[in-house]
Amino acid sequence: MKKAGELAEIIPKLNTLRKYGRVARVVGLMIESQGPESSIGDVCLIHLNHKGSGESVMMAEVVGFREEIVILMPYSNIHDISSGCLVECTGKPLEVKVGMNLIGKVLDSLGRPIDQSPLPKGLATVRTEQEPPNVLSRKPIDEKLAVGVKAIDSMLTVGNGQRVGIFAGSGVGKSTLLGMIARNTTADLNVIGLIGERGREVREFIERDLGPEGLKRTIVVAATSDQPALMRIKGAFTATAIAEYFRDKGMNVMLMMDSVTRVAMAQREIGLAVGEPPATRGYTPSVFSILPKLLERSGTNDKGAITAFYTVLVDGDDMNEPIADAVRGILDGHIVLDRTLANKGQYPAINVLKSVSRLMNHIASPEHVKAAEKLRELYYTYDKSEDLINIGAYKRGTSKEIDDAIEYEPLITKFLKQSYNENVQMEDSIDELVSLAMGGGM
Repeated sequence: MKKAGELAEIIPKLNTLRKYGRVARVVGLMIESQGPESSIGDVCLIHLNHKGSGESVMMAEVVGFREEIVILMPYSNIHDISSGCLVECTGKPLEVKVGMNLIGKVLDSLGRPIDQSPLPKGLATVRTEQEPPNVLSRKPIDEKLAVGVKAIDSMLTVGNGQRVGIFAGSGVGKSTLLGMIARNTTADLNVIGLIGERGREVREFIERDLGPEGLKRTIVVAATSDQPALMRIKGAFTATAIAEYFRDKGMNVMLMMDSVTRVAMAQREIGLAVGEPPATRGYTPSVFSILPKLLERSGTNDKGAITAFYTVLVDGDDMNEPIADAVRGILDGHIVLDRTLANKGQYPAINVLKSVSRLMNHIASPEHVKAAEKLRELYYTYDKSEDLINIGAYKRGTSKEIDDAIEYEPLITKFLKQSYNENVQMEDSIDELVSLAMGGGM
């Protein structure tokens, strides 16, 4: 039992006041309530008048105000809400449970196991929305992190704590590439956020792309496309909060999110619902403010590092569409998956000429950087002259650079290819790259 002195300290901290309101109306995605007194981001509990869904309470979040009306967005479908339902404000934002016992679990956006099993014991509570690390507490990125993909480890070397975007249209191999990285990386732990995915693809990704070995050191957060917009956004923030928890424990975490584009689309739904004017290509201003808040949370701090891969679904393979352009400006590099290469049967379909790692020159050896530049130069020369070569308009001996490019193009293409279940050590990838570049006259 607690002593009188301890109780005297605890009692003043207890919040015994409950704030209530009433549902006034529902318009589209929004629930409008008369009260309760609340702040933006507070979680509210809507007490249903009946149990048609088997639940007596529905969770919602305060997203705006209109005069005396509180605007709420639900975490679940709104079919069971009726006029006059009691709305209770919890007075705090969304929190989830986190700990080592979650490794191997598949969670929803609220941190609950999707298989409906109980949460393990001994978990800590963290807020899903947190501030990025202080800029002066971020450790410089000075060491490489292997991901087990030859094209990345050799030509687009990633540092421990770097944030990289994977840009591609639909069906070019983003999810398969993420599965390869999750299985092969040397990071301590994977946290994967599947945001806006088709329901069919979640289990396929876990069983086929990730596999049992990958799941053993992974926490998956899934929010499918049929779920409300707020759940899709919270899925991204929950996955990031889980990664931050383990980073603060001193671990090197691999965070993968598929995809940032669907997070932006969900935020656009919410923005339009609360009355924001559409701006660039229909995206509301809040979309472009939420992206840096989400993406800047990964990276290094004074305790550990989060290396992040964010996929960006580019509409019609347009690499300059608004979300792709905004994300590319925030991250520390980008990997472009090319549909033309995929159609040729090259996997992974990484276009090394359009991709860049902004930190490679700082973390790779001079010999490694020089070899990568040589192969990129040969590959660019061939790509620039490919049409002339294919129609027979180029004659051998006209240009030594083009002759070398023609000779080495099959070797470079073979080097960049890798089967999805193959794991290549970073040292082997770099040695093969240097050997190939030296043969090319480095």
